[in-house]
Amino acid sequence: MDGLGGGVWELGVAGGVWERGVADGVRGRGTEDCGRRTLDYVRRTRCANRKPRTTGISVLSRADNQAQALQFPPGDLACNTVFTNGQQVRNCWLALSGAVGQVHVRARPLRRDGQLTYKAEYIWIDGTQPSARLRSKTKILADGAELPDWGFDGSSTNQAPGDNSDCVLKPVFSCPDPIRGGDHKLVLCEVYLVDGTPHPTNNRAKLLPVAEQFAEQDSWFGIEQEYTFFQEGRPLGFPAVGFPAPQGPYYCGVGADEVFGRDIVERHLDACLDAGLKVSGINAEVMPGQWEFQIGPAGPVEVADHLWVARWLLYRIAEEYDVAATLDAKPAKGDWNGAGAHTNFSTRAMREGYDAIITACEALGAPGKVEEHIAGYGDGIEERLTGAHETAPHDVYSYGVSDRGASVRIPWQVEVDKKGYIEDRRPNANIDPYNVTRLLVNTCCTALEKAGQV
Repeated sequence: MDGLGGGVWELGVAGGVWERGVADGVRGRGTEDCGRRTLDYVRRTRCANRKPRTTGISVLSRADNQAQALQFPPGDLACNTVFTNGQQVRNCWLALSGAVGQVHVRARPLRRDGQLTYKAEYIWIDGTQPSARLRSKTKILADGAELPDWGFDGSSTNQAPGDNSDCVLKPVFSCPDPIRGGDHKLVLCEVYLVDGTPHPTNNRAKLLPVAEQFAEQDSWFGIEQEYTFFQEGRPLGFPAVGFPAPQGPYYCGVGADEVFGRDIVERHLDACLDAGLKVSGINAEVMPGQWEFQIGPAGPVEVADHLWVARWLLYRIAEEYDVAATLDAKPAKGDWNGAGAHTNFSTRAMREGYDAIITACEALGAPGKVEEHIAGYGDGIEERLTGAHETAPHDVYSYGVSDRGASVRIPWQVEVDKKGYIEDRRPNANIDPYNVTRLLVNTCCTALEKAGQV
């Protein structure tokens, strides 16, 4: 059926378009909403400060099966919140006053030159120092097409000079795009030079041979990614002048006076789940506007891939609320917690016996290893690892049972069970997870192999 705007619109569940009930972010409604009756088929959209994407719909009447195109302004959209100056706020449902029928709507661009298409969002890590940034751009591909290599201007991402600027994107991990929906994809890429070698900023390529070398030890990781929301130049929840109440009630808090940004956090969690990422939980952190999500358990490469994509989703969703999510290691100076990426690590031997756990802890404090790890654990680590705020000094190594003031914590249950994992509490929030997993696998697995604990 031809719809408004010269595009092809279709009915039903094909391609994740529209359907009755709750599935793939689509909710059927037949009740009054803001004084207007919704249609039988509606698509839930959750946006902030965005104009409605649809200015017309086609309704198929039950009585005569005759299609008629109807136009409506933003003010005629039903919404459980509000519209301000034509701007959609959030949790809005498409609806048409006084009509009950089946909605025909195009959920994604279906055709280009007569061919079905999907959007692939290519994501990569740039060369910004001291902490890399994420970049992304969209490629339109024919339905069913493989993800090809692509290129970009490395001189604009701190990865090449202007007179030799071409860099190559090689897809290494893809997942469903939970923001665009349908068959669209998120595509994480490694960066290569045009001669076919990994770019110097490509830390994933540096991890791969180490992960392969010690694959038989079956390393598992769980990374606790802390981050801080900022708006108008200050942490979310901080007043325009002065400071909020001291730390204490904010960690795992509830209530508008203790928690800030939950809408974004919940949307991010849903997006990670819809994308198939190995997210395992969320919680509010010690400072106002500070949160954490966890990725894992997963292997050294997979946990890092999923963490980078989860970060991209966090930034992308926070955009819609005019909020920035920062991984700064010390986002607020003074008596406020920093932001880390506590990294839980185990091998098969550690999950089976306590001696291997002690071997790993001792290996991390061996001569030269403390400095090597601290150098790869993120920028600004000296500001965060001071010995206060649940940290150990950055230049002093220690480990202990249930000790959050140690460099490495052995959970109390691990000591009871005499097997399990360790938590390296030193990594910053702004780590490159490929570096952290490479360092932990190399240091611990080398020592365990030498000790015959594999």
